[in-house]
Amino acid sequence: MKVTLSKLTIVSERLLKDQLIQLIRSEGATGYTMTEVGGEGSRGVRATDWEGRNLQIDTIVAPSTADSILEKLFEEYFEDFAIIAWVVDVNVLRGIKFAGDKSAE
Repeated sequence: MKVTLSKLTIVSERLLKDQLIQLIRSEGATGYTMTEVGGEGSRGVRATDWEGRNLQIDTIVAPSTADSILEKLFEEYFEDFAIIAWVVDVNVLRGIKFAGDKSAE
């Protein structure tokens, strides 16, 4: 049976890697996928050899968990760092594997 959860995507400066992983885990995410990414945004191309490429972190969580993570990202990082985040609904099988609670079964 499929269940609807939230896929939270965060793209940020590499220097936030450890803090973002800690935030995601502390809010109850059971895992994440991280990839190095590049591109251009409103501030132009950012990554240099010294800074390294930006990171994209994806996690599938309950909608309330995604909201909580977004709120903390906004409060702690958005003003001072190059970071963007978004959430989309996803349908998954074995929802308990991602959400970590019985409501996702």
